[in-house]
Amino acid sequence: MIRNIKLTIAYDGTDFSGWQRQDNARTVQEEIEQALEKMHGKEVSLTGSGRTDAGVHAVGQEANFKTDIDSIAANRFVPALNSLLPHDVRITEASEVNDDFHARFSAKSRLYRYQFLCSPSLTVTPLPHENRYNLRLHRYPHIDLLNTYGRLLLGETDCTIFAGAGDTSKSKNRYIYNAYFYMERNALIFEIRANAFLRNMVRSVAGTFLHYEEINTAPYKLQEIIATGERSLAGPTLPPHGLFLWKVEY
Repeated sequence: MIRNIKLTIAYDGTDFSGWQRQDNARTVQEEIEQALEKMHGKEVSLTGSGRTDAGVHAVGQEANFKTDIDSIAANRFVPALNSLLPHDVRITEASEVNDDFHARFSAKSRLYRYQFLCSPSLTVTPLPHENRYNLRLHRYPHIDLLNTYGRLLLGETDCTIFAGAGDTSKSKNRYIYNAYFYMERNALIFEIRANAFLRNMVRSVAGTFLHYEEINTAPYKLQEIIATGERSLAGPTLPPHGLFLWKVEY
């Protein structure tokens, strides 16, 4: 009997060239497929909910694979795979799902989270692990203005301005459920949830909002800029190390 197993996966993306298998590069998908091959004695294909770029982390990546192993309960794939995986990839959950479940096409939304450390004083030294997973911001931004920007994106939005070079999506429209900023102690958190994302989109949205917030751009003006679709008018695409794929909803 063939079973369909869904995995929830966390990883530190620092030393990976992204999720998707590539030639001559270390990827998360390849590491897990190698572990599955050791368990099965043959190649096993793993389908992810979506790609993450080089250096991007995950707390709640989802994936599924088909298995003919019927001798262990689905949740036992967690310790079995973790015993074969490197320290920077962990399976956190495993469950059996319907045969037609597809980690990518069955997903209704993805939630990404970008993390910043706000430390206006140059004398404040972040801890090493904080630098690894957060972008340092040398000021405290105007959160109300940032959240006003976020509301401009809600609903179906043409996100062409936020598409990274090489994005091959036929349509640049995405349905955005929420996009907001909040503080957790001295950390600024940006969360955005949408049906899907363009290449580098989250990092571009966050960088664009912070760029225009810093120069106190009126929301209506930013809305006009977004509507142009001109990539040259977007703010900087932030580095990947502050970005996490936080949750996939089905």
